Amino acid sequence: MKHILNGFMALAFVLMFAQCTDQKAADNNSSQVTATVPGSMKIAYVEIDSLLTKYRFWNDLNELMIQKEENIRTTLNEKAKDLDNDMREFQRKLENNGFASRERAEQENLRISQKQRDLQQLQEKLTNELQMENQKNSLQLRDSINSFLKIYNKDKGYSLIISNTGFDNLLYADPAFNITDEIVEGLNARYNPEKK
Repeated sequence: MKHILNGFMALAFVLMFAQCTDQKAADNNSSQVTATVPGSMKIAYVEIDSLLTKYRFWNDLNELMIQKEENIRTTLNEKAKDLDNDMREFQRKLENNGFASRERAEQENLRISQKQRDLQQLQEKLTNELQMENQKNSLQLRDSINSFLKIYNKDKGYSLIISNTGFDNLLYADPAFNITDEIVEGLNARYNPEKK
């Protein structure tokens, strides 16, 4: 589940970042069509995979999410083990005529069935909460990066800053246009983790 969570968060971030860079490119193109000659464009790219592994803010968020996921898994496993014990005890009593009456056996069966439904509902609730928090974290990450890029680009003057993740749309780029380390350094310099 950890790999799925990391993959989901990385995918969500890439999609959000790509949408933002696409919008920025569209905004720049619409306002500077006549002012920019294609040969004079200043372009750079950021390797998102590297950024995610080096950006302390993202690493802290990711670590927090892993801890929450582990807590959820522990809680659900404990409740599932308790339910399993109840089911085994019910089955043992049923096989050994351990119930005083049929009604008592039915009551116990209903209690166990309700406990099973409660566990399923808790699992759905906790999973949804975790997904919502992942989305919130992805938005925070995107906003953090976009905010920094606006400030960073005032001095650098790039016409276009694009993202590169593995083998997505950017098939080749000269490493001279890679500004990932500069971006990570700037983002980490701005990041002040809250003291706990």
